[in-house]
Amino acid sequence: MTQNPDASADAVVGKAKAKHAASFVVDPIARALLKAHISPDAVTIFGTMGAVVAALWCYPTGHLVAGTIIVSVFALSDMLDGSMARQSGRQSAWGAFLDSLLDRVTDAAIFAGLTIWFLGSGNEPILGYAALYCLAAGQVISYARARAEGLGLQASGGIAERTERLVVVMVATGFSGLGVPFIQAIGLWVLVIATTITVIQRMVMVRRQVVDGQ
Repeated sequence: MTQNPDASADAVVGKAKAKHAASFVVDPIARALLKAHISPDAVTIFGTMGAVVAALWCYPTGHLVAGTIIVSVFALSDMLDGSMARQSGRQSAWGAFLDSLLDRVTDAAIFAGLTIWFLGSGNEPILGYAALYCLAAGQVISYARARAEGLGLQASGGIAERTERLVVVMVATGFSGLGVPFIQAIGLWVLVIATTITVIQRMVMVRRQVVDGQ
């Protein structure tokens, strides 16, 4: 369950390039919000509220495409608040904590909405359980990192970090709403496997650090 260093480096570079490209759109919006005297924390909270409401209303009622579009738009606040904090010099431990905490809330709402849909009107109980598993596994992945860092260790990385999980579930759900339901099933089962592997990867990382330190 070890990670390929080259693959990890490529992933980091890829994410950096994506963020750089997105900054051309995000940074001007962030500047406009700062000029309007809107704080980064306000954007974080507003974005989370919008994503949670959309996920818990649109998905359980079967509005998969609309839900995916709305959640994706509100998810941009995750980039906006960071850009605002950098440009205004307001980067702080509190802002980082709030952002990380509310990211977990958004993730939970997305998978909870899908779980409700599949166990109810969607009439796909197996996929409902898969979505519920992904919800729990995602929280465990985040907790593993937080707990390790609290012990002075590192447990970042893995094949299914938050960005990868969100991209897969959003794309799969959007296609399902467009009449290609098997994409949703593939996406969820890929996430079930990938999140499980990521939990194990982080356990192995921590175990090795503990053993090497003895």
